[in-house]
Amino acid sequence: MKKRGILKIITTVCLATMLLVGCSTDSAEKEKSKTVTVTDVRGEVEIPESPERIVDLSGNSDILSILGYKVIGTANSDAYDYTKFPSYLEDTLKGATILGYSMQDTMDIEAIMNLNPDLIVISTVQEKMYDQLSEIAPTVMVKLEALNWKDDVKAFAKVFNKEEAANTWLENYEKKSKEVGKKIKENYGEETTYLAFLASGGQFFVFDGAGFGSVLYDDMGLSKPEGMPEQSDISLPVVTYEGLASIKSDYIFAIATDEDLRVLEENAIWNSLPQVKEGKVINLQSSPYFVQGYSSIGRLLLLDEIMEMLNGTKK
Repeated sequence: MKKRGILKIITTVCLATMLLVGCSTDSAEKEKSKTVTVTDVRGEVEIPESPERIVDLSGNSDILSILGYKVIGTANSDAYDYTKFPSYLEDTLKGATILGYSMQDTMDIEAIMNLNPDLIVISTVQEKMYDQLSEIAPTVMVKLEALNWKDDVKAFAKVFNKEEAANTWLENYEKKSKEVGKKIKENYGEETTYLAFLASGGQFFVFDGAGFGSVLYDDMGLSKPEGMPEQSDISLPVVTYEGLASIKSDYIFAIATDEDLRVLEENAIWNSLPQVKEGKVINLQSSPYFVQGYSSIGRLLLLDEIMEMLNGTKK
């Protein structure tokens, strides 16, 4: 009788344990299958409440990371080498598969499918892929602004109901950018001016309302030089050597490939500039600095980098 009693107890415990495990598994599965309805540029779309396998083709995997998501596939590749991450996103995107470059309108459908995503994010650039992608997983399409990067962060946050996380990040960024700008003004003067351009093929693409220039002027509050061409849309204003010489800046950030830098340094007009003669030119590689200022996380890293760059000009 005692043996039967013990066996009965053991059996009861085992059955209870199995039921608990089963209930726990069912609960986890139900949690994974929960969905929410969000609104993108095409209308309402049902997506997982807690997506775990996100493929982002929009070029905004950095924004998704700010909102608390990690991508398994991305198009945030280096603008000069689509096979690698830009240096400022190496840590953020570690482990993700590169699927292309975000300005491409089509990418490898099979490679995307093989990642078994539970959510796909695209921009209007990849709109013609929408129907194919929607057959693989719920697909969200976001329209991006040409100039105001903060609007992109807020647009993503609104779609994913992560506005609090976005606002906190933006507030912290704004606070830091103003602090760094204040230190630079204290060290280099309130009225000191700064110019950033991309040298390419004997022309100069001047950063004003976007990218590197926006970090300097809008975020840090540093002064623009006289003679700056204004940027009114996504295209950077272009000037010649003569136009560059007419921009009266105190410091220059010259972004160029090795070849473009060599051509630049052989030019007589360039070598006649006071900034060149006084050692107030900071030479930067096109990769990553041409596009780093267009990335939210890239901008954050630039704040400290710009301070270090300027400190390096002191003799």
